Amino acid sequence: MENYQPNPDLLAGRVVLVTGAAEGIGHAVAAACARYGATLVLSDREQRDLEPLYDELEAGGAPEPAILPLDLERVDDKGLQGAVGLIDGELGRLDGLVHCAAFAPFLSRIDDYDATEWERVLRINLTAPFLLTQACLPLLRAADDASVIFTLDRIGRRGAAYWGAYCAAKFGIEGLMQTLAEETRDSSNIRVNGIDPGIVRTGLRARLYPGEDPSRLPGAETVTGSYLYLLGPDAVGVTGQRLPL
Repeated sequence: MENYQPNPDLLAGRVVLVTGAAEGIGHAVAAACARYGATLVLSDREQRDLEPLYDELEAGGAPEPAILPLDLERVDDKGLQGAVGLIDGELGRLDGLVHCAAFAPFLSRIDDYDATEWERVLRINLTAPFLLTQACLPLLRAADDASVIFTLDRIGRRGAAYWGAYCAAKFGIEGLMQTLAEETRDSSNIRVNGIDPGIVRTGLRARLYPGEDPSRLPGAETVTGSYLYLLGPDAVGVTGQRLPL
């Protein structure tokens, strides 16, 4: 979707929740959605990390965004139901849910993988997206044209040494995307798809590959076209798809 040219008002009137919005792909996707008219619900672990993006969007004349801090490691289904209730109360709708939050603490052999860290990585990268999506489904079903996007990874299709729990979680997200797409295909106006953004310059990448020169990698803003496409009306009828870039 590198050459995708969205209409200037592609997302006008739509409310889009983006997780992992404080940095990397989430930050880039949120900023792109705002440029095309969406009202953003910005989510990440800490409110203070979201405030610079909030200020940036307001200064740029975008619709006033909302901030929704969520600790994906600890939040439970009750907490997520409450968070979605706040979106409903404040904004009255939800048209898009974009999962960009990701967590991988280190690369390690399975032999050496700490069980507590295994659970933590699965919780943040797989269980929390499931719970958040489940909590959002009533609002998404009420929308005329709703879109759920999971951020995928090449190692979610073919395992790679030392990626451990992150690899397992991304395999799970791939399955979750496909399953939800089938369950909503004929019973709602919800479209469910995934995007593999490839290797881009993010904080997570820098932490895992400290010896790599980040200036040699494409920026996160280069991958937003596919997200815009899947969120907007140009992708009506597209569901259960995995878009590589």
